[in-house]
Amino acid sequence: MSFVNMTPTSARVMNLAYFATRNARRFPNHLAVVFGEQEWTWQAFDARVSALAAGLRALGVGAGDTVLAHSRNSNEMIEAMIAVFRLGAVWVPTNFRLAPGEVATMARVAEPAVFLCQTDYPDHAAAVVAERADCHIVWFTGDNAVPDASPQVSALIDRHMAAPMTNAVVERDTPCWLFFTSGTTGSPKGAVLTHGQLAFVINNHLCDLLPGLAHEDGSLVVAPISHGAGMHQLNVMARGGTTVMMPAQKLDPAQAFALIERYRLTNMFTVPTILKMLVEHPAVDTYDHASLRYVIYAGASMYEQDQKRALAKLGPVLVQYYGLGEVTGNITVLPPCDHNDETVALRPRTCGFERSGMQVTIQDDEGNELGPGETGEVCVIGPAVFAGYYRNPEANAKSFRDGWFRTGDIGHMDESGYVYLTGRASDMYISGGSNVYPREIEELMLMHGAITEVAVVGVPDAQWGEVGVAVCVLHGGASLDESALQDWLKTRIAKYKVPKRIVFWEALPKSGYGKVPKRMVLDELKRRDASLEASARLAE
Repeated sequence: MSFVNMTPTSARVMNLAYFATRNARRFPNHLAVVFGEQEWTWQAFDARVSALAAGLRALGVGAGDTVLAHSRNSNEMIEAMIAVFRLGAVWVPTNFRLAPGEVATMARVAEPAVFLCQTDYPDHAAAVVAERADCHIVWFTGDNAVPDASPQVSALIDRHMAAPMTNAVVERDTPCWLFFTSGTTGSPKGAVLTHGQLAFVINNHLCDLLPGLAHEDGSLVVAPISHGAGMHQLNVMARGGTTVMMPAQKLDPAQAFALIERYRLTNMFTVPTILKMLVEHPAVDTYDHASLRYVIYAGASMYEQDQKRALAKLGPVLVQYYGLGEVTGNITVLPPCDHNDETVALRPRTCGFERSGMQVTIQDDEGNELGPGETGEVCVIGPAVFAGYYRNPEANAKSFRDGWFRTGDIGHMDESGYVYLTGRASDMYISGGSNVYPREIEELMLMHGAITEVAVVGVPDAQWGEVGVAVCVLHGGASLDESALQDWLKTRIAKYKVPKRIVFWEALPKSGYGKVPKRMVLDELKRRDASLEASARLAE
């Protein structure tokens, strides 16, 4: 008897919104979400989710439809995510720092039925409507007044509070989240995440990052829930725990530690730059944070000096993971036991070992597996790998080889299976935990009438990990200064993508083939500016 190519009897899986359904039954009076001075139990949260799902359905949202969302953190953002899952629709969150045109591009790709937009971003709503005239606008509560007569999320919830709503039937490969990432060309790509895939991711996170998590646990949200923090809150929801969101959108370390003390919070998801700000603030010594068990950071490696300071202030609670949106963070983990003086000295700058249920290899350009210490591309297989890029066969062809997902990151693995990232196949750099793709910025800068050539590179920075430096060549007779160009960029792209420094040269260095290698640009920058060498040494 052979079981090769056996057809499964059923591909049906749990709808992720069932976590809220189950928690409302098991822990009806336990705190689910806290935002500012407002608190919602699981019973109240689940009722609001059902009401919002009914309201969205009344606007025509059904299974497979996409819902684009642009907002800062709030209880409504979490409620909307679960409501979209409940409908069997697809959640498409944005980075709230994106410019209106960038969100409109996402709308062009995703073709949303509804755009959920915070009232503070009317220009984004206008840009989406200009791109998708048939898209309904629904307003999240913000600081500004409601811009027009379009319905509000709060009103939809109130109107449909008595409406019963069951979770839509879904299968393993039913899409539930369109996670936008950028490729080396800078054009947006939508990574399709599914109910079955994310169910594995949640179990993997609970196993490798948050072992022993229970409903008594609580999590502080200090990063946008549109991305990794949103995934982290699904882990908390899976256990019936409590999510506490910072009421202010700008990080306030004193407020963060006050909330940890008040609610006896046990975990948080963050990035190295935010963690550095928290442990360097006097509030770390003022408030009781002994309840913390897991402080998870991702997005970039943490400098050794910063690691030691965080451990000294918080204790042995650090957990690092390495992963991309396409694998929903599931590539490697560096647990608390590997965050101590002995292991840091033994394996400096490692991002950990492969996650449970996942397999990682280092491959050469032909797809051959390399041995310990040999440098190549980090590739991964396993149930956490996404279903592929939405309507982008070219990107899928480039990103998969023999079933392996190619991360585009360069590194090596030691004999014990620890992975070290040593570079990137692309020129991407990570600033404050956010990926920045130079090609996107370069293409935009070349649209400025005064610029004829440009190269953007990432350089080490003690505060942000890396920052961008743009080297520009002006057209003959053109005049332009750094601040004017930065101001021009800020109206067209997210602020974090704007190069921290802009310099002007008469020509860019070129290879014998006429190309502009980024390494040559970096070397010339260091030769001309000794402060870059100093910042590199400081970051090390």
